[in-house]
Amino acid sequence: MADCLIVFTPSGKRGRVPSGTTVLQAARRFGVDLDSVCGGRGICSKCQCSPGIGTFAKHGVTSRTDALSEPNAVEARYEAKRGLPPGRRLGCQAEIRGDVVVDVPPESQLHRQVIRKDASAATINMDPATRLHMVRVAEPDMDAPTGDLERLRTALAEQWDLHDLTVPLSVLRGLQRTLRKGGWTVTVAVNHDERCVARIWPGLRTDAPLGLAIDLGSTTIAAHLCDLGDGRVLASGGVMNPQIRFGEDLMSRVSYAMMNPGGAAEMHSVVRAAMADLLRDLAAEVELDPGDVTEAVIVCNPVMHHLLLGIDPVELGQAPFALAASDAMRLALSDVGLDGGAPGGRVYLLPCIAGHVGADAAAVALAEAPDRSEETVLIVDVGTNAELILGNRDRLLACSSPTGPAFEGAQISAGQRAAPGAIERVRIDPATGLPRFQVIGTDPWSDDPGFDATVTGICGSGIIEAVAEMRMAGILDPSGLIGSAEATGSPRCVPDGRTHSFVLWESGDRRIAVTQGDVRAIQLAKSALYAGARLLMDEAGLDRVDRVTLAGAFGAHISAHHALVLGMIPDAPVANVTSAGNAAGHGARVALCDRGARRYVEALVRRITKVETAVAPRFQEHFVAANAIPHATDPFPNLLAVTPLPAVSFGAAAQGGRRRGRRT
Repeated sequence: MADCLIVFTPSGKRGRVPSGTTVLQAARRFGVDLDSVCGGRGICSKCQCSPGIGTFAKHGVTSRTDALSEPNAVEARYEAKRGLPPGRRLGCQAEIRGDVVVDVPPESQLHRQVIRKDASAATINMDPATRLHMVRVAEPDMDAPTGDLERLRTALAEQWDLHDLTVPLSVLRGLQRTLRKGGWTVTVAVNHDERCVARIWPGLRTDAPLGLAIDLGSTTIAAHLCDLGDGRVLASGGVMNPQIRFGEDLMSRVSYAMMNPGGAAEMHSVVRAAMADLLRDLAAEVELDPGDVTEAVIVCNPVMHHLLLGIDPVELGQAPFALAASDAMRLALSDVGLDGGAPGGRVYLLPCIAGHVGADAAAVALAEAPDRSEETVLIVDVGTNAELILGNRDRLLACSSPTGPAFEGAQISAGQRAAPGAIERVRIDPATGLPRFQVIGTDPWSDDPGFDATVTGICGSGIIEAVAEMRMAGILDPSGLIGSAEATGSPRCVPDGRTHSFVLWESGDRRIAVTQGDVRAIQLAKSALYAGARLLMDEAGLDRVDRVTLAGAFGAHISAHHALVLGMIPDAPVANVTSAGNAAGHGARVALCDRGARRYVEALVRRITKVETAVAPRFQEHFVAANAIPHATDPFPNLLAVTPLPAVSFGAAAQGGRRRGRRT
């Protein structure tokens, strides 16, 4: 039989095949992304393609109308039942009869790309580890007494060239019932990375399996339920991490595990239960079967990593902060408590960078790709335990910094989590010293005629803006001291013991104020964050950075301008300080949808230099200097060029003495 040349677009892959070869067979031979679930039976329609007609000078091919066989009965039946777009053919039925150019549309490609619009204009390559394969299994025969499992293995080998697959006992338990329900035709979800069967459905299943991307934080657990066919996020949600009752920050939880026999087991149990509930809730939200979740990817910091896996975190609480395991891990869903997923479903945990820089930081690096940047970028994942990455395509460094929970509203006198009623935005008039604010759940500001919100407290972004605005209005001096009403000219500065507080709102006997203790808590948190950044810059030999990216769900709500005024981050042009949203969660989603990204991040982590803040000689020096607002010694020229700060001092005025000059 004569050989025919076939050229696939948009990949450009080409080759010669004998006349009579189907387009699907040719695609498999030349490694072309042409999807198929039914194995070429003309049932699933995943392999749709479009033959070109005419002369293609670029490819040196003239593609004639008779280059493919005429539509056959299978295609006619499919056309009658479901319809085909004009010019489309089923690749498993169309036979090649002459030189031809065939286009593979995006919806027929195995490795699709989807736009991640909610964070940036980046793309996700669709190459999930789990794929569907329909097989026809031979019925049992008394003359050939083989088991159903053995005949399933034979069918997968003969029809899909899939050999030596692991079939977990949890999948085997339902095999016989599924085979008979499907009339000996079943669809098998196979994890190609681990050569493992995740689930089996009766008959033909064309709906893609589901995946779960989880960002397991010390304060919140966030998750995306995704379609593994096209990467769409079907549902997103989050819950508070129930381990908070054992300690707000990570070291408190390590201490709890050290001091309470069985404490680590308690924390292990509650976080697994919370994740299992989240899986069920997300599936119920979109009315899908949680058992269709065949894969999960989890990112977390090292302490959460160990507590999730039931590993005592005690070694992470003392130098040299040794991890029990730092490499990526591949486990069963049931190993992490996600028993409601597919019976043979798998979970992938990204690698940890070091003892205090975890898989969540690795996920941020995967999502934000600083290793591909020409500019020097500082990425700050703001949270109870902040993680920082600094560098560019030449070198990457990372560290963690224990900021504590103040940025999230804890340890603040009127602080609360971000919820309706919490003050989230603050502005203070420098001339009058009077504040106005906006609360979560309402659009009007407090001085608008239509404002009628119930005010319940102040959240993390609100306290950051309040303290920064107080500094810009001359109510707070560089040392962080709140002045008196006489010294500041603001009637909202009221005596509070031996210090002063600044009243944001009061109604009847209820008052929400920024106290001197609140300012100190924010100073401690921001000083730890800034000191970590300065240590990385010292190690890299830098005095400035080109860009700053604020990551994390909390980082998405921080005003770049106020963060600079406060001195949370090194000085940079305000326009170059941006938010990446929940970058760790997006990195988890990338790893869920693209198994190539898993290999990439495992290699990337080995390139990152870890800087240990706990033992760094200069950390304390940087921490003390960063207590000033914005900083005691670093000049912040970019900030001061657009926002001159009042030169005030309330060392005496705070005790009721004479007002000091408010020079700019």
